[in-house]
Amino acid sequence: MDATFIPVILAGGRGERFWPLSRLAKPKQFLSLDGSGKSLLQNTVARLPDWAEDVWVVTRMDLVPLVREHCPHLPPERILGEPQPRDTAVAVAWVTQKLLQQYGDEVIVGIFPADHWIPDTGQFQQTLAQAVAVAAQMQGIVTLGITPTHPATGYGYIQQGEAVSGGAYRVVRFTEKPDLAQAVQLLASGGYSWNSGMFLFPAGVMWQELNQYAPAITTSLAQSGVAAYAQLPKISLDYAVMEHTQRALVLPVTFAWDDLGDWRSLERLAHNPLPAQWVDWESDGVHIYSTDPDELVATLGLSQVIVVRDGKITLVAAADRTQEIKKLLAQLQERGYGDKL
Repeated sequence: MDATFIPVILAGGRGERFWPLSRLAKPKQFLSLDGSGKSLLQNTVARLPDWAEDVWVVTRMDLVPLVREHCPHLPPERILGEPQPRDTAVAVAWVTQKLLQQYGDEVIVGIFPADHWIPDTGQFQQTLAQAVAVAAQMQGIVTLGITPTHPATGYGYIQQGEAVSGGAYRVVRFTEKPDLAQAVQLLASGGYSWNSGMFLFPAGVMWQELNQYAPAITTSLAQSGVAAYAQLPKISLDYAVMEHTQRALVLPVTFAWDDLGDWRSLERLAHNPLPAQWVDWESDGVHIYSTDPDELVATLGLSQVIVVRDGKITLVAAADRTQEIKKLLAQLQERGYGDKL
């Protein structure tokens, strides 16, 4: 790998998807959900051993101490604390600006969410080397595309176009999270990948594309730096840049991957990270999680239900509605239970 490569881990979030285990003060990237005994953030860093000394992290300002606790080897100046959450476009723009100043236009930046499950570290590293080479040669924004295994409605889809070097393809279009009928159609048509949210690009290229398609972000950051945050729009990188740019490339990958997006995603792992003592009679599709392994949960005649116990809080949810937990948390906030979030 000839190009200088700087990995950036996005580790913000509000701790909503895995509530009540994850909370506002401790989002899921600080939890161990994969049986390794390490937090998801620590495992994200561990997948980057060749570049561990070069890792940067973007997080919420109030989570900076927790990032330092989980990643004590990182110099403080490489942990960027956002004063307000402004979604991924602003986070990427801010760290790209920093890296441009320090390394120049040609440095290859990799953006990695802190909460993914990728068990095959070796294959992941090989893929990164391939993606860095493509990004440098093509001067493009490379998205790692996950081969779909089912018609998922929780992921964005990327349509592959013309093949380019290094096993990558030009992106024809990004399709935001489809309904089930559309997901079935996309899967049947072939040539689509799931959008993993992992991107690799020359810093100068990303800044140019942000400047073209989201100038309100780059202009304000160039003028005021982090002090501009309160005035910046809240928008994802997908909406701000990837759906518009002509420099988007997708590199289909073959390693096992999950974004651990909600409680139901744990069903796809090979183990239960939060086992409880459980007795059941005539239930179907029930999954029980507890932070206390000595706790007994008994169920009777249930179907497709998830039960989560954490101290004095219990979540009981229909398995097919776990992506709606944010709506439930809004109700808790309205009813005066904000201290439980």
